[in-house]
Amino acid sequence: VQVVESGGGLVQAGGSLRLSCAPSGSASGFTFRYYAVSWYRQAPGKEREFVATISYAGSSTKYGNSVKGRFTISRDDDKDTAYLQMNSLEPEDTAIYYCKTAGYWGQGTQVTVSS
Repeated sequence: VQVVESGGGLVQAGGSLRLSCAPSGSASGFTFRYYAVSWYRQAPGKEREFVATISYAGSSTKYGNSVKGRFTISRDDDKDTAYLQMNSLEPEDTAIYYCKTAGYWGQGTQVTVSS
């Protein structure tokens, strides 16, 4: 089983991106809808930072202080996919963004915000 992120890219400051996270590989891996999903990010030379998490069934969400009010985490269990909508992006948001669910980490997707 793998977890795969997508949707990263280059965007100007003030712009938006939507990241996606979905399991791939064997269907016998895990049942996506039963697990919380979290996003983390790591900028060059910095430690990995918590960004957001959404609970099983999407009943609760939490955000890191640096992204509150700008990012929104959501999930569509019919599509086995979680999303991170990122608005009002700032150069400080530049990082590799990682998805984590059911104990699995993805390989990350690069987000670069130009000033």
